[in-house]
Amino acid sequence: MTIKKQSLTLLGAAALSLSLSACSVFDWLIYKPDIPQGNYMETQQVEKLRIEMTKEQVEYILGRPVLRDSFADDTWYYVYHYKSGRDASITHKELIIHFEGDILTRVDGDYELSEEFNTPLEQSRLPDGTDAGTEKATDPLIPEQRPDTKPLIEENSPKSQAKKKFE
Repeated sequence: MTIKKQSLTLLGAAALSLSLSACSVFDWLIYKPDIPQGNYMETQQVEKLRIEMTKEQVEYILGRPVLRDSFADDTWYYVYHYKSGRDASITHKELIIHFEGDILTRVDGDYELSEEFNTPLEQSRLPDGTDAGTEKATDPLIPEQRPDTKPLIEENSPKSQAKKKFE
């Protein structure tokens, strides 16, 4: 009888310890959502920034900042915080933009700036889309003309059926 009582007590203790630790054992089965917060920015957006841009141009490219300095509107903070629900890893990125008056003067943070950042927007050159200057940028690109310009599919409209009857 005592062996039965001891085995029952041992079984109860094992069940109790398993139930208390069940949350940590089966934690990988529980769905936890990812939590993104702040301004998510692609590197292509940050590479569009140029020195001497206005505040409106910067806001058009990056969107509204998470935080503007309350004592001076010349510093904008773009902060992105992402917590993964699966492994609880955290990604934190910041971009701090400094203005003097209405003009962009400096950018600090975790993002790489383009090589042309120090070239003002008015002096930078946009790609024209031509192949090594063989064509003029103003010439329209015309698709290749086929000599046999017959339609691939005949239409079955009432006019085309009437035309076939008379032929």
